[in-house]
Amino acid sequence: MSAPDGSPVGAERSIGQLFASATTELSALVHDEIALAKAQLKQDVKRGATSGGAFSAAGAVLLFSLPMLNFALAYGIRTWSGWNMAVCFLLSFAANVLVAGLLALIGMAFAKKAKKSKGPQKVAASMKETAGVLQHAKPHPRQPSPADAAVEAVARSSS
Repeated sequence: MSAPDGSPVGAERSIGQLFASATTELSALVHDEIALAKAQLKQDVKRGATSGGAFSAAGAVLLFSLPMLNFALAYGIRTWSGWNMAVCFLLSFAANVLVAGLLALIGMAFAKKAKKSKGPQKVAASMKETAGVLQHAKPHPRQPSPADAAVEAVARSSS
């Protein structure tokens, strides 16, 4: 098992290796935060598009189905019940309004879900929190080990 920089876990690492490791991990964290923001934004856009599609479908149903559907339904009611033709056309129109109302309710439900979503705001808050923690981070004081003293002695003697 080894650390991200390839050195064995538990082995003493230099300041440069620790800094490189921290930089790599911070970079990965930032990339992950950006990927999360993109995914949440994509989901919000998808909900908004679904909402717009449902509203468009409601309008199309109401607009294009009225003439043919009203005539067919009105004549069908007239044949079935024998009522006055005006009453049959009113019932046909009411059925179309009911269908369009149901589609509009579906569109409103998706619009509310898209509006309530706080995905990008959550990611931004998380990134600010991470930046705040990193600004106030202080290096942990390390007790020099006997190996460090030996390395310093060798470095002094060779210079």
